[in-house]
Amino acid sequence: MLTRTASRCCSKLRSSACGPCFRFSKPQCRRFSMPASGAAHSSPPASSAAMLAPFVGELDNIAPSFKINGSQIRVLQTPSEFYETLKEKIRKAERHIFLSTLYIGKSEKELIATLRQALRDKPQLRLSILTDALRGTREAPEPSCASLLAPLIAEFGADRVEIRLYHTPNLTGLRKKYIPKRINEGWGLQHMKLYGFDDEIILSGANLSNDYFTNRQDRYHLFSSKDVTEYFSNLHGAISSLSFLVEPSESPAGFEMTWPETNSAPSPLANPKQFVTEASGLLAGLISAKTTALTANDQTPADKKDTSVYVLSQFSQLLSPDTSTELPAVTHILHTLASPRYAKSSWTFTAGYFNPAPSLSQLLINTASEKGTVITASPDANGFYKSPGVSGLLPGAYTLLARRFLHSVHQHKRDSAITLREWKRGAVDDPDRWTYHAKGLWVALPHSQNPSITLVGSSNYTKRSYSLDLEANALIVTENEELKMRLGDEQRWLQEHSVNMTRDDFAKTERRVGLRVRLAMLMVKLLGGAL
Repeated sequence: MLTRTASRCCSKLRSSACGPCFRFSKPQCRRFSMPASGAAHSSPPASSAAMLAPFVGELDNIAPSFKINGSQIRVLQTPSEFYETLKEKIRKAERHIFLSTLYIGKSEKELIATLRQALRDKPQLRLSILTDALRGTREAPEPSCASLLAPLIAEFGADRVEIRLYHTPNLTGLRKKYIPKRINEGWGLQHMKLYGFDDEIILSGANLSNDYFTNRQDRYHLFSSKDVTEYFSNLHGAISSLSFLVEPSESPAGFEMTWPETNSAPSPLANPKQFVTEASGLLAGLISAKTTALTANDQTPADKKDTSVYVLSQFSQLLSPDTSTELPAVTHILHTLASPRYAKSSWTFTAGYFNPAPSLSQLLINTASEKGTVITASPDANGFYKSPGVSGLLPGAYTLLARRFLHSVHQHKRDSAITLREWKRGAVDDPDRWTYHAKGLWVALPHSQNPSITLVGSSNYTKRSYSLDLEANALIVTENEELKMRLGDEQRWLQEHSVNMTRDDFAKTERRVGLRVRLAMLMVKLLGGAL
């Protein structure tokens, strides 16, 4: 079955610009091994390897990974740095640009102009963009993400520009016909954020719109690795082959969606069950821990490869049975931290929308770490603050969830070990107020100030992330001291605009929630996370 799946994956993707196909092999041994007897206390590097061994031993059985040097990972800090780097990489790309995102803002003319100029300057350059069908066409026939991108196809041709819209198989028939727009997104979205340029890729939680380029704080890691980039390019290509194709049109919307015969499955709207069956066959092999590249493109000497990048995916709606790798990997990390040997470790967890899956909340509380920090958005730094309709109640709902989390921390007598911090930058009525959208996990080993492990990517770590949306992430495990310092700096600067919150703070009058917010809580529960 694995061989057949690998063959299908390769044949489906061979003609695309997604890089080489993959094969299955025995999992490779890691450099993180147990030290020789008596070396743990005399050699800091060996001690670090010993402490990492329980993490990587099981991770090797969960997900594919690539070995690189820590210098190949650059941590970006601000939305503007993310945007300028994005445009710089687009301008310098020679062969292939692929962008997977929830949506591109309908007014992002500068970004489109940058893409257009790159295509004009380099006739050999190809562009592939994957967004979500529901979010990307929400405003149609008014200007939308899809209508913004369609002219690129008209100008440069379908052989150079491919625009794809992924549609969930969970929204079909009468449900699709009668559930209103925006609310219908609660049945699943294309949520990956992969921004690739030749042999480099930015993994982030940020979408491609003005707020994410100016005043919406997220995380952004730039990987200068051909192996890592080609893997995610293949992932992008696989989901694209399960998505609608955008074609320019003279219709009022300016585009139309078609389902090519060359796609890897029937349309999810026509035959959702068969769609999932075919998608499972295509994706299961690609995300398997036994998947390795046919050729190793990284030229870094073996003795300099001090960092493992585990590539994680959560494709629950497309896999039957579900063989997604993100939730098992996060669960394993937190479960390992429950061992007494990690009592002197520390961790930081952040989510802009504080609604972690219940299992993760409990695992965070159960860790043996003497220092755990949770960072989340204050109500007025939440992206739904003053949003019209029911979604405007969501900041209060997330506040209620945070209060319940602190109550659980207290019940488990972990008050001295776990703190919750709220992020806020700018006054409520300040036009320069920022919002907070960062998500991730950092783990520092015992007696270490800087993290050796971090998780970066698109996931919000909610029930919805683990059942409905398509997510892609990278789990970094490193012994590179400079990279550890960069991760430590990232962890610290994200806390610069945050303050500690206590149960007393949540008990204040201004933090009380009424019936309307509790109704929003019900909506969050039903949808499994943020809209």
